[in-house]
Amino acid sequence: MKRVAILGSSGSIGITTLKVIKQYPNEFKLEALAVNKNIDFLKRQVTEFKPGQIAVGDEETGKKIRKIGACDIHYGIEGLNRIAADKDVDIVVIGLSGSVALHPLLSAIRAGKHIALANKEALVMAGSIIMSELKKSKARLIPVDSEQSAIFQCLEGKPRDELRRLYLTASGGALYDIARENFKHLKKKDILNHPRWKMGRKITVDSATLMNKGLEVIEASWLFDVEVRDIEVLIHRQAIIHSMVEFIDGSVLAQLGVTDMSLPIQYALTYPQRLPNPKNHLDFLSIESLTFDKVDHKIFPFFYFAYQAAYDAGTAPAVMNAVNEEAVLAFLDQRIGFTLIPNIIEKIMSKHKTLKNPNLPVILEADTWARQEARDLITRLASNQ
Repeated sequence: MKRVAILGSSGSIGITTLKVIKQYPNEFKLEALAVNKNIDFLKRQVTEFKPGQIAVGDEETGKKIRKIGACDIHYGIEGLNRIAADKDVDIVVIGLSGSVALHPLLSAIRAGKHIALANKEALVMAGSIIMSELKKSKARLIPVDSEQSAIFQCLEGKPRDELRRLYLTASGGALYDIARENFKHLKKKDILNHPRWKMGRKITVDSATLMNKGLEVIEASWLFDVEVRDIEVLIHRQAIIHSMVEFIDGSVLAQLGVTDMSLPIQYALTYPQRLPNPKNHLDFLSIESLTFDKVDHKIFPFFYFAYQAAYDAGTAPAVMNAVNEEAVLAFLDQRIGFTLIPNIIEKIMSKHKTLKNPNLPVILEADTWARQEARDLITRLASNQ
């Protein structure tokens, strides 16, 4: 039986992972949970699954859950790191959103864990460092995002020198069928109304702007050792083909499935095996069509920002990611309008002087600088609204 730790158990990935664990009680045991401040979710999860350890954002939050169960309680980033590297954990599911996942991911790698990774930002920030640590470790990293999981499955057992191109598919998010001139009238609820997937708020906004897909391009380049120029994004509204791989002989392999994150999560937990799943089977006769479109860079400038950061390399991806996180948070908190997000990203990216081949402290320093610049700009813009 494999012992599982879930970092980000109150988010959509964490909740779905718990459903998978519950579906296979003879295969998995929950050992540890981590949330930031969502105590209501955590209390219910602790009561039902009885983990041996939990991690929360701070000690004040920990006091609210101390009486629930006989758990060891850890705090902050150190708590996440401790759980990620714990000897009683076999599989670490990283469902944290944003850059906070970077340190526990490195801790899990250095501890040689089986890692189910559902976070893009860590690889965007520090892909070279993460992949270097992975090569030195016995750890196994299995991507959970549906697109990266699809590519991983298509490439399984295939020599990399036979690969020609990756195709990442994108549903297009909530805005694809809305004219750009109407973006200024959109409310938060409109942006968060994804047509296909039920996800967390930040990733849903990123999906609407296609920043999410830009981040995935950078992530895929690190995961699969592919140049960014050899990764193409296609709008695929049906969200049935999750990604495709083209080989040098012209053959293309695609991974298809229903829009349910339990499938790539289950695959990541059970890899290299597959377990029977009584649900979630694709009905081909119900599919009316499979369509593909190009990304319009004028309508979705975020996508261009990600490619620009990828080509600039060095500290540029970390800066872009940090500014996007801060701008999206400001939008979700209703401090700025939706159409200001790309302006903020573009302004601070143009201000940043990229440092090549950075070590981890330099990347973290660039991240801190970008966040402060973004917060200052957001404050000024908010005061003028």
